Amino acid sequence: MKVEILNDAEAVAKAAAAAIADYARQSVAARGRFLMAVSGGHTPWAMLRELANEQVPWKEVHVFQVDERIAPAGDPDRNLTHLRASLLEHAPLAPDHIHAMPVEMPDLEAAAKQYAQELQSLAGTPPVLDLAHLGLGPDGHTASLIPGDPVLNVADADVSLTGVYQGRRRMTLTYPVLNRAIRILWLVTGADKVPMFPRLRDGDTSIPAGRIARGQALLLADRAAAGQG
Repeated sequence: MKVEILNDAEAVAKAAAAAIADYARQSVAARGRFLMAVSGGHTPWAMLRELANEQVPWKEVHVFQVDERIAPAGDPDRNLTHLRASLLEHAPLAPDHIHAMPVEMPDLEAAAKQYAQELQSLAGTPPVLDLAHLGLGPDGHTASLIPGDPVLNVADADVSLTGVYQGRRRMTLTYPVLNRAIRILWLVTGADKVPMFPRLRDGDTSIPAGRIARGQALLLADRAAAGQG
């Protein structure tokens, strides 16, 4: 894992956007497309807005969700609401190239399987993402891989459901598909991450985030999260 400490969340967002644009150009040159999965959060939304200022081969870009809350369409709790606002209003990405988790379906188990099939349709069987962008929770979770939840043990599905966490169930990508990603990009900002930052950096597998593959991972953190500010 490569680790870079930057001054603040704005610097992290800009550096992440530049890295994604570089990865996208490399992926399109090598494989003809760039498939990334993104997580939610204030710094990631800023990252996606910054991405609109980069040289990106948008026609070949597809964006999947790392996780999503089970909530109605347009709900401010939904990552999709912010994902669309951050990308579609700023970048020339085709609306149908954002692949939304179908959390509004009445049968959520069927919805998870449907999303796994959508991944396979573009990323192969088993699906391999070009990039998975992840964040770090103050409790050590990443995606919606939550401490103590049975979803941590899912090994036979790329998309699964959680129990209730912070008031809502979630749909999430699981370890198998995240760990197959060609690259992992971590964004970690804010002083509330100080206890977990070194555990992620050092690969502590007792926290969910520590079980993500490290070989092709880039960790961008601000000074606050690294305990330096």
